[in-house]
Amino acid sequence: MEGLVRGIRSCQETLRVAILKHPRDRRNIFSRFGRVTSSLPVREKGLENLKVADVLMTKGEDKIGSWLWCRTTDSVYDAVENMAKNNIGSLVVLKPGEQELIAGIITERDYMRKIIAQGRSSKYTRVGEIMTDENKLVTVTSDTSILQAMQLMTDHHIRHVPVIDGKIVGMVSIVDVVRAVVEQQGGELKRLNEFIKGEYY
Repeated sequence: MEGLVRGIRSCQETLRVAILKHPRDRRNIFSRFGRVTSSLPVREKGLENLKVADVLMTKGEDKIGSWLWCRTTDSVYDAVENMAKNNIGSLVVLKPGEQELIAGIITERDYMRKIIAQGRSSKYTRVGEIMTDENKLVTVTSDTSILQAMQLMTDHHIRHVPVIDGKIVGMVSIVDVVRAVVEQQGGELKRLNEFIKGEYY
C-alpha cells in the first residue's frame, strides 16, 4: 500500500514538472482534450482534494441503511448473515436502544478468529462479545482526504472504516479507496501521456 501511495505521489510530481517545463501551455494542458469521462464524478478534482464524501457519492443512494449496522445484542449468526446477504465485510455495532450510539465494529476477521477458530456457536454468541470496541475503532469523517484514509487503513492494518459525522453516514473499504485513487490517477496519467506525445506548440 505504501508503494502505491509513493507511486501516486511520483506521478503527481511528474505532472507538475511537465507543466512547469511548458508554462505557455499550462492553461491548455488539460482543456484541449476536454473532460475524461468516468463512472466517478470526481476525476477533475485532483487527488489531494479528493475526500471520503466524494467516494461515498459514487457508491450511490444505498451507501447508508440498516444493512450497515447491527446491535450488540444481535447474534453473531444474524450479523454474518447480514454481511453475506449484502456482500459487505463489516458492520458498525450500535448500542441497544433507539439512539444510534456506536459501540464498535464487527468484521469477517472477528468472526473467523473469535468464532470459527475457537469453535464457538455463532447462534448463541452475541455481537458484543466479539466485536472490536469503540475505544479501538478507527473512523474518518466525510471531509477526510482519501490519502489520509488510505494511510489510516495501512497503519492500522484494517480494510473497513466507518464514516462518522456526529452519526454514521457510511462505510468505506480499502477497495473503495484504491478504486478512487486508481480512477483519479488514471485520468491524470492519460492527460499527461497525451501532453508528452507533443500535441502542444
